[in-house]
Amino acid sequence: MPLSRTWRGRAFLGSSLDGYIAGPGGDLSFLEASHGEGQHRATPQTVPAFEWETFFPSIDTIVMGRVTYETVTSFDEWPYGDTRVVVLSSTLPLDLPRVHVVRSLPEAVELLNREGAREVYVDGGVTVQVFLDQGLLDELTISWVPVTVGGGSKLFCADSNASFIVRGSHVTPDGLVRVTYDVLNDKASA
Repeated sequence: MPLSRTWRGRAFLGSSLDGYIAGPGGDLSFLEASHGEGQHRATPQTVPAFEWETFFPSIDTIVMGRVTYETVTSFDEWPYGDTRVVVLSSTLPLDLPRVHVVRSLPEAVELLNREGAREVYVDGGVTVQVFLDQGLLDELTISWVPVTVGGGSKLFCADSNASFIVRGSHVTPDGLVRVTYDVLNDKASA
């Protein structure tokens, strides 16, 4: 039975052409590299995909897993300002600063409902997979990076079975093919 909710689950990720959202050992450098800089043709569309600058301001809550949280805490600055952050973890302490730690997906859903979340940014490979599998992801934006990395963390697990509708797309001047998809999901209860 699907978990009842009052919010939309949304993800915004980068992926290599071979489907990796992180390289071996969690390496994210391919997302920041300039692959063929200045050689790409931007192809703006009348219905473009979301850009980070338009996506993030619409978010009121972020849900991420422990691995993503630990990656974010290694940054020089906390990137989320005052936005509410929920971390799914069975091992992190419950009293961390700036975040709400929850132990299970049902606990996360209950917290999001209770706190009045409306637009939830789901971040991190495993967390996105779980939300998708449980019918809790409504929208997915992927920035396809023009590179292959050959190994690492895949966006979708081998037994993933999901369908999507393209809502918008465009090619950025730095060569990313950005696509926003609506998730076709018979598990969703929103």
